[in-house]
Amino acid sequence: LHGPSGTGKTMLAKAVATESEANFISVKGPELLSKWVGESEKGLREIFRKARQASPCVIFFDEIDSITSIRGGGIEGLGGLSGTDKMMSQLLTEMDGIQEIHDIVVLAATNRIDMIDTALLRPGRFDKIVYIPNPDKVTRERILQIHVKGKPISNDIDINRIVEATEGFSGADVASVVNTALSLVLHDYIQRYPSAEEAFKHASEAHVTIRHLEDAVKKVRG
Repeated sequence: LHGPSGTGKTMLAKAVATESEANFISVKGPELLSKWVGESEKGLREIFRKARQASPCVIFFDEIDSITSIRGGGIEGLGGLSGTDKMMSQLLTEMDGIQEIHDIVVLAATNRIDMIDTALLRPGRFDKIVYIPNPDKVTRERILQIHVKGKPISNDIDINRIVEATEGFSGADVASVVNTALSLVLHDYIQRYPSAEEAFKHASEAHVTIRHLEDAVKKVRG
């Protein structure tokens, strides 16, 4: 899975594991990197060993570009290979061997597919390369509806205005708009009723208005 940051690549991987009722092993690429010789490759072998024991299993590598960058471009270590070169070789070995092992699926996500070694993208390794774009209008509307549900939102809010205003936002940005709007409401409320007693008495007045949402869009956009 590749595409801009915040488009839900990690969430999609978790959804795959949930829907398939498989065990799920999630690993952030940078977590595998170690300054000790051989430790990074050992960690990678251990992940695949656990997956074999826990099959059916989904292994998900987040930020995989950190361990699978194009070979030959790193700083050389022992044996003339960089740390990422060794990691890449180890991953290729494990994935080639996985063809003989049933019920294990390897997923990965990156924001920089151009940094991935092409050897990893050929058939038999990562067979499917899926681009995850920023959400379109319909998707942004659905994301907003999910995040405003159960929140103190004014009844007269035109959600379409916010959908239009968030053109080009990632899914994470759209979700952040609602959270930021709630923070703005809280800030206004505290300023209006500085004492706890008054604040409690008028708690029902704290609602997110269209102004809060539009201000939140500006803040998130930066």
